[in-house]
Amino acid sequence: MSGAALGLEIVFVFFLALFLLHRYGDFKKQHRLVIVGTLLAWYLCFLIVFILPLDVSTTIYNRCKHAAANSSPPENSNITGLYATATPVPSSCHLLIGYKLLLNSQHPCFKPWSYIPDGIMPIFWRVVYWTSQFLTWILLPFMQSYARSGGFSITGKIKTALIENAIYYGTYLLIFGAFLIYVAVNPHLHLEWNQLQTIGIAAANTWGLFLLVLLLGYGLVEIPRSYWNGAKRGYLLMKTYFKAAKLMTEKADAEETLEDVMEEVRKVNESIKYNHPLRKCVDTILKKCPTEYQEKMGRNMDDYEDFDEKHNTYPSEKSLVKLHKQVIYSVQRHRRTQVQWRILLEQAFYLEDVAKNETSATRQFVHTFQSPEPENKFIQYFYNPTVEWYWECLLRPWFYRILAVVLSVFSVIVVWSECTFFSTTPVLSLFAVFIQLAEKTYNYIYIEIACFLSIFFLSICVYSTVFRIRVFNYYYLASHHQTDAYSLLFSGMLFCRLTPPLCLNFLGLTHMDSSISHQNTQPTAYTSIMGSMKVLSFIADGFYIYYPMLVVILCIATYFSLGTRCLNLLGFQQFMGDNDMTSDLVDEGKELIRRERYGHNREDSTRNRNIHIDPKESNLSDLSTTRSSKYTRVNNRTERDRIELLQDVEPLDFNAETFTDDPLESKSERYQPGGRYLSMSQTGIFDDV
Repeated sequence: MSGAALGLEIVFVFFLALFLLHRYGDFKKQHRLVIVGTLLAWYLCFLIVFILPLDVSTTIYNRCKHAAANSSPPENSNITGLYATATPVPSSCHLLIGYKLLLNSQHPCFKPWSYIPDGIMPIFWRVVYWTSQFLTWILLPFMQSYARSGGFSITGKIKTALIENAIYYGTYLLIFGAFLIYVAVNPHLHLEWNQLQTIGIAAANTWGLFLLVLLLGYGLVEIPRSYWNGAKRGYLLMKTYFKAAKLMTEKADAEETLEDVMEEVRKVNESIKYNHPLRKCVDTILKKCPTEYQEKMGRNMDDYEDFDEKHNTYPSEKSLVKLHKQVIYSVQRHRRTQVQWRILLEQAFYLEDVAKNETSATRQFVHTFQSPEPENKFIQYFYNPTVEWYWECLLRPWFYRILAVVLSVFSVIVVWSECTFFSTTPVLSLFAVFIQLAEKTYNYIYIEIACFLSIFFLSICVYSTVFRIRVFNYYYLASHHQTDAYSLLFSGMLFCRLTPPLCLNFLGLTHMDSSISHQNTQPTAYTSIMGSMKVLSFIADGFYIYYPMLVVILCIATYFSLGTRCLNLLGFQQFMGDNDMTSDLVDEGKELIRRERYGHNREDSTRNRNIHIDPKESNLSDLSTTRSSKYTRVNNRTERDRIELLQDVEPLDFNAETFTDDPLESKSERYQPGGRYLSMSQTGIFDDV
């Protein structure tokens, strides 16, 4: 089994990262370089989390061998204990045999099942760590700015990316320069390559630890509370109504923004004719527009009308770059809100069905809207309506409550250990206590399971916060393949910056880091790659020990929802539960869901009536309806206001068509100059035309 566990985990983690990336990204539409860069960043970070327990068990085994090799033989008098003899001085042969048996009883040194041979882990950690650092500080920020740039040339996009990333490089160089000056001024320290490498690693870990404690303090409280609230059906339904009201506002704003941007594109398209020097830039912008707008603009364009440079004013290339960026952003936001609204509707309908079925006398779960697609018969056989009723109405709430209690216990253990891990005599950190008890018996299975569960829980608290946070509309990880390239790359950067300090903090909690335990023992391979922090004693003995204690304050603030209350006071509407604004939004969302349910019922009734209609007539009717709805669009504010007033008379269907055009899609029908459409071949990341 030597090295087999390492190989299995490497393969498993790859498919885990691939699965998560497929949930949030879109392999068909987003460019391959964006997918590969994000996948590599997620994969390397997950590898550190999964492989570190194997490094800990291997280190404990190596410490055992080192202790056995350095043990001094007993004196010639007697071998006490089990191997004591009646003769005063035994022969040298018997003494050697007795000493070896005694040594084996004191130091079993059983090789762990997941033992990794010497020399493999240091090379593995070097490749993983430095590759992730190259991604997070150089490649991913550049790709992120490049993907969001509205430039039409490679040079323009590179220039924009370099300017936007100056702040990232400047922050890193500032921290590194401060550490470098400290080492240069200190007369007791001499600059060497290994020390410079340690200073760079310390600067990166210090930057990550600042953000790590903030995210950890939020996740330690919010994750158990989310499961506890998940057992409350009424709470979930009210929160869903609240989300529906907010999402409808965002959805309407996204539609209005898209229409305004498309109006600007239409004006530019009509003013810049086919023989204008900037016409190629306009064609590039039109490719990023939704299909219905492309067709409308293509029909109204006259390719044979020349431009008159003397009598007309034309937009500059800089303004077209800005318009290009607005088109990319508005189309992506509109598509995302459409999909999120559809998913939220399904969730609201299901929660309402659960509330209705709780009082069912038959104890069989009945859905209001049945899925048109046939479900898997094998799953349907076991998960029948009766089993679904017992799970949804009885078992799931209790399961969530028990899980919330277990996670709360884990959170308390983490907070206690973060505040006491610096104490070595006595050992107060519970993580260190558990690992040291298992180390005495060399129970490697228990050691690896305990390490994995501990670091996995810490990672979930940090990573889940990364998946939940939303920086306005610039960074937002949306599930169901709705995350844009900018947010995917930014998440990869965060993971690469958070994972190394997270793992160092875990090794400190378990006293496997010699700089924390202050013991002259063999360090883990991961710690040896990080270097000795004795070069920067004020970091190792000060910041790394006392700064994590702030997690207590952050947990208290999260428990009392201080951040949510502050955002609510600043005008960012948050779900409070005891607020008048929250109640108003809940009522508004409930009305929106009621209208959508009414609209779905009408569609089902119409579909059932059309079953008895002649298929040819039905096809013609559907075709005419599709054409009329496809090419009809509200183009002015007066008509939009009139439709909003009519919403009170008859419920409207808020489900708009989801656009499938994407700027980095490899195969789709694209707009061509003159209103022509051709099937384009695969494009590169630097190609716009």
